[in-house]
Amino acid sequence: MDALGYRSKFAVLVPSTNTTVQAEFDEMRVRGVTNHLTRISIPNIPLNNDEDFNKLINLIESAQEDAINRVMSCEPDYFVMGISAETFWDGLEASLRLKKQVMDLTGLGVAMGSEACQAALEIYGAKKIAIITPYQPIGDRNVVRFFNECGYDVPRIKGLRCESPVKIAHVQPETLIDEIKKIDGDDIDAIVQVGTNLSMARVAGVAEEYLGKPVIAINSAIYWYALRQNKILDQFDGFGQLFSKN
Repeated sequence: MDALGYRSKFAVLVPSTNTTVQAEFDEMRVRGVTNHLTRISIPNIPLNNDEDFNKLINLIESAQEDAINRVMSCEPDYFVMGISAETFWDGLEASLRLKKQVMDLTGLGVAMGSEACQAALEIYGAKKIAIITPYQPIGDRNVVRFFNECGYDVPRIKGLRCESPVKIAHVQPETLIDEIKKIDGDDIDAIVQVGTNLSMARVAGVAEEYLGKPVIAINSAIYWYALRQNKILDQFDGFGQLFSKN
């Protein structure tokens, strides 16, 4: 038994440009669980349009298997996809195929952002959602397609059109709070943020307090889902009411 990861060792897959997942996951880590990152090597390319964003997705897909294979030598117990866009790409069926591919490759259970957000929304019984992303329009369309195919209505989505993968992590809390206020409304049951390099885990917890409705940050949803899938039911404050749910 691992001396520190005696409850579970999580392998965590992220792009090399991502500076948020490691920090936020470590803040949410509970005693007896350890996080072991493996990075998909990608360049910090400009993201000015749909063509650029589609190129980014292709770069991630082509390099992720090597990154997955590298982390498996630490003998993890569970696999966590610290990537967002790829898990929504081409809709629900494609998302399920991606999960199966990673499960087949690793032989482990897998947590993905798409499925984790869906599970969180089911907990709250939300049907109409507003979404914040750091993406270009093609990314937003794929996110809306996924949630529509899962049975959710998406009246509003705000893509921040971040200029590069690294710049996603430069978005400040004040900007996120302003955008949350803009997309909220009486027609919205919950707000969902996607894009794992967008730091919104703590912002979401604060936003829930003044909106009085669920605000689901994708990194919080992923880590909550990973813990609960491993029968780890610890509850704690600071990242929204999701961590009070089993």
